[in-house]
Amino acid sequence: MERVVRDVSQLPKAHLHLHFTGSMRPTTLLELADKYGVHLPSALTSGEPPKLRATDERGWFRFQRLYDAARACLREPEDIQRLVREAAEEDLKDGSGWLEIQVDPTSYAPRLGGLIPALEIILDAVDTASRDTGLGMRVLVAANRMKHPLDARTLARLAVRYADRGIVGFGLSNDERRGMARDFDRAFAIAREGGLLSAPHGGELTGPASVRDCLDDLGASRIGHGVRAAEDPRLLKRLADRGVTCEVCPASNVALGVYEKPEDVPLRTLFEAGVPMALGADDPLLFGSRLAAQYEIARVHHGFTDAELAELARQSVRGSAAPVGVQEKLLAGIDAWLAG
Repeated sequence: MERVVRDVSQLPKAHLHLHFTGSMRPTTLLELADKYGVHLPSALTSGEPPKLRATDERGWFRFQRLYDAARACLREPEDIQRLVREAAEEDLKDGSGWLEIQVDPTSYAPRLGGLIPALEIILDAVDTASRDTGLGMRVLVAANRMKHPLDARTLARLAVRYADRGIVGFGLSNDERRGMARDFDRAFAIAREGGLLSAPHGGELTGPASVRDCLDDLGASRIGHGVRAAEDPRLLKRLADRGVTCEVCPASNVALGVYEKPEDVPLRTLFEAGVPMALGADDPLLFGSRLAAQYEIARVHHGFTDAELAELARQSVRGSAAPVGVQEKLLAGIDAWLAG
């Protein structure tokens, strides 16, 4: 057995699955709620991650309600700037050298003067935070699968229009049991034709079929979660052969009841099938753990050696939209961490 000494928070890595509101520090949420006189549900004020279970409709509805309550505390451009800066600071502490933060600007539009102003405020905040902290940061615009596919097309056109301002990809989030992937095929075609990578959520709350739909209907080059692909060996081979990166969020999977315990998340199954993974924190505000903690789960509950953790970090970097120079620097840092 190798003696574990290397600190995973020092391991250079890329973070490809972090939602905007869900990245908030709990202390920041309390301060903003106080600032605006927002009454938060007790699940968000107890200092403990809320008890969640999203495997039934009611549980998912409760998860969304908590998320919406937190989002209601983001009202001014300076709140957005603070959120993004703090997300960058937290990521840097965890060894991240590249962050792709995911946002549906529609949700912020009513308070920030409309869809385009909201998106511009978010992009400016990311640009500023990246300059101030030194963390490479880009944006993934995500459509909501509970809304009409025409809304997704509008968002895709907007994302393409702002691609030169830091948008690198297009996603599809919310309850994957609602709305067929193929309903959103035009939106994803618009995004892909505009040079954005396709990174829809799939294979979390529903099985392997939803991952296949993301590949077949949305031309996915990355899958948000994708863990349920582990149930289908042929699908695993397809993901591995095509080099489709799965953005796996172990703490989130357990918190939402997709798997009972950390050791049930099929990290080994994906890893050994050759499916590239990028571990992500999803919504630290609700799940109580950030990026480095996901690597700890791989180490503690799945017996990943330091060499294997380094390989996970490499997969996250290769799956990112980071420019070649940034990738090379991070990969060199990973080698240095391992040489230790």
